[in-house]
Amino acid sequence: MLHLGGLSETLKAGGLTLAIILVCSVLVLAVAIERVVALWRFLDRARTLSENVKRGLYRGAVAEARAACERSTSLAAEIFLVGFERHGRSSAGALEAAVDRERQRVALSLKGQLWTLGTVGATAPFIGLFGTVWGLLRAFEQIGATKQAGIEVVGPGIAEALVTTAAGIVVAIEAVVVYNYFMARLGRIALELRLMTEEFVELLRDVKADPKPDAKKDAAKPDAKAELKSDASPAASPSERDEGQA
Repeated sequence: MLHLGGLSETLKAGGLTLAIILVCSVLVLAVAIERVVALWRFLDRARTLSENVKRGLYRGAVAEARAACERSTSLAAEIFLVGFERHGRSSAGALEAAVDRERQRVALSLKGQLWTLGTVGATAPFIGLFGTVWGLLRAFEQIGATKQAGIEVVGPGIAEALVTTAAGIVVAIEAVVVYNYFMARLGRIALELRLMTEEFVELLRDVKADPKPDAKKDAAKPDAKAELKSDASPAASPSERDEGQA
């Protein structure tokens, strides 16, 4: 039985292949930590913002609801702001499509570098298998060079083969488990975002858009013209007044 004493001997036995696998493991941990920080309390902030927006729209206070989105640091605010930008300027179908596109963009941005976990999970076992083949090749080379088949001859090659195989499987399991966890969590976030945006669009359709300042000015112009016209009308002549009295 081959005995490996200590971490340094294990790393030495694994060789370059084990070093690559360890780098993949560190990469998995880095991506996992980065996504945990990015998604921390994301749904809580999104729910709070959604409730504030809904309360404003129920009262018809579009400006107040929009101001809440502009103050918020949640990514969900970008979805609502697109709806406010299109409100009163686009048709109902165009508004809904614009909000849905922004929702999909936000959901896509939440995935970050998760593709790295899937890649490591798929390739780590093969990297370990490569180390296995490489270790066995070294063992056979030693047998051919020394004409002996003792454990002291083939031991280093077999150790590299076994260590890299085990490490590759462990890192692959780590990557796949973390990847599946985040994908399940993102699926739940995407579903809640969709429900929030659909309710937001329904409420926004029922709220009348505030008239634009230019529209107000244009509406006031005919009245001013009518006043000028009435003031400019000529006064009746004395003869016309006498005829009227007669």
